[in-house]
Amino acid sequence: MTPPSTEPKAALTCHWSDRFVSAATKRRAQGQWRYRRPLATSHGDFAGNDYLGLASDPRLAEAEAVGARRYGSGAGASHLVSGHRDVHERLEHRLAEFVGRPRALLFSTGYMANLGTLQALCDSGCHVFQDRLNHASLIDGARLAGARSRRFHHGSLEDLGRLLARAPIDAPRLVVSDGVFSMDGDVAEIGALADVSARHGAWLMIDDAHGLGVLGPHGDGCVGHTHGSDRVPVLVGTLGKALGTAGAFVAGSEALIEHLIQFARPYVYTTAQPPGVAAATLAALDILAAEPERRERLHDNIAYFRHEAAQCGLPLLASATPIQPLILGDESRTMAWAMKLREAGLLVGAIRPPTVPRGEARLRITLSARHEREAMDRLLESLVNLAREEQS
Repeated sequence: MTPPSTEPKAALTCHWSDRFVSAATKRRAQGQWRYRRPLATSHGDFAGNDYLGLASDPRLAEAEAVGARRYGSGAGASHLVSGHRDVHERLEHRLAEFVGRPRALLFSTGYMANLGTLQALCDSGCHVFQDRLNHASLIDGARLAGARSRRFHHGSLEDLGRLLARAPIDAPRLVVSDGVFSMDGDVAEIGALADVSARHGAWLMIDDAHGLGVLGPHGDGCVGHTHGSDRVPVLVGTLGKALGTAGAFVAGSEALIEHLIQFARPYVYTTAQPPGVAAATLAALDILAAEPERRERLHDNIAYFRHEAAQCGLPLLASATPIQPLILGDESRTMAWAMKLREAGLLVGAIRPPTVPRGEARLRITLSARHEREAMDRLLESLVNLAREEQS
């Protein structure tokens, strides 16, 4: 019989502290350490995803308060136990109608929606083909499923077709792409992706997190009613960006949604979305339909900002969406610019590897319908001054 260890307990567990220190030291040395900075106000915010300015709309706050008073501050259980309320049911119906699908299913976050969908659809026998610039949640979802995953060159239909042609003909195949790419702001060629997928017998899944509420004739995104369930069988959308609340949904056929309800573990084992948030999202959908001028103002702001940036010689990436990246390349330079902008009262996202490829560190400027031209002009002037300071 082995005698019990006499080694101090601290000695048995100290390796965890060593691991933390080692990881932190490495990340700091790479210039990739991240910080959280509490904000008292959203003034000067060019970093968030509140594209239509709905997050601070008092009508949403009131709808959420009314919902909380009626149903309570939390759902109290998962959807499959007792957390699924009539307000959730109404929201799912509205979302399905909004994007032209038979059914929709609520998730607590967009990350969970992608994890749950890929985990439920795929297994080790499934072949998944993803754009290289897909969001981390899509990459992680395929890994969680244990699927055989290949990544095609960004936006390359030729590379995708070549990879699909190599896959076993009898294997389930799923093509996955962002609708709007969150770091570059460009839009996927949905129609062409659907054509290539159909030609090779693959399903197509689009995460339209940054297109929903922004693109499309009615704000239904870059997929919506334009590309139906036969073309894009799996559509994911988030509620915490243009709609100004929180959570996400998956929309598709009756069979798809029932499959997710039964097999998507992040859905099955998570407490349902707070009912007040669902009520606020219903209010957001009402406002989106009644006030198209919000989208018009947003796109006017995008056009104005891009025109003025070009006049100032600021080399923005080609993007017709609210995401306007300014590539600076060097990570320390990117952080220095972001810090100086913050000191001037302007909050801009500083994006570094591993979120973007090495050598492509950038300022990720995001525009909103609530931005006034005076604020955009102040940001542009500050960016020009930073460039001049480097040259002097």
